[in-house]
Amino acid sequence: MSSVAGRHRHAQAPPPPTTPLLPMTTTTPYQPARLRGFLADLTRLVAEETAEAALLERGQALLAELVRHDDWLAEPYALPSPVRYQQYLLYADPLERFSVVSFVWGPGQQTPIHNHTVWGLIGVLRGAELSQPFARGADGRWRPQGPMHRLEPGAVEAVSPTIGDVHRVSNALADRPSVSIHVYGANIGAVHRSVFLEDGAEKPFISGYSNATLPNVWDRSREAAATASQPQ
Repeated sequence: MSSVAGRHRHAQAPPPPTTPLLPMTTTTPYQPARLRGFLADLTRLVAEETAEAALLERGQALLAELVRHDDWLAEPYALPSPVRYQQYLLYADPLERFSVVSFVWGPGQQTPIHNHTVWGLIGVLRGAELSQPFARGADGRWRPQGPMHRLEPGAVEAVSPTIGDVHRVSNALADRPSVSIHVYGANIGAVHRSVFLEDGAEKPFISGYSNATLPNVWDRSREAAATASQPQ
């Protein structure tokens, strides 16, 4: 598996809200504090670190720790759709320095060839993804560049215009959904990006998001009540 220093990228295209399939579930208790802690650490990181290479390296470690656990993603933000892959916004920094999304793939779903225009980190939470890098040839056509990469749960990779920013991504599993967590250096749903056809044609797009509500990780009342009930 490549590190953030390698060439990697991740994807999104306009994902309108659609009727979801049956929800995926986990057997462990829901732990929103994990996402809350990750967001706090990430906010400190983007405030402290301006060098992209160092930001990606430190951010990779934070995201790797988050996706190492599958007990914190609220079920509505892990729902696949029979129509297309879904991009759910989990959090957007108030200054739009970064955003965090869950990417949910139904069986066999894939993105077109696309770019991001900003740095990004991608961590697989459930299932598996296939990522195929692309490069434009002298004739203007887009062709696969190097081998396709299979990303398993816990794996984290990076994208950016500096280290590689064009690829196509698909669900590696034909019989069940996959979920990955993406962090981008902007409000990714509002970024002007491009989809590329293999003949060299380029189509602009703005992805938007599949959800109209955000997960509430800030209600700590249950945690506070649980702490208060502990014997002293």
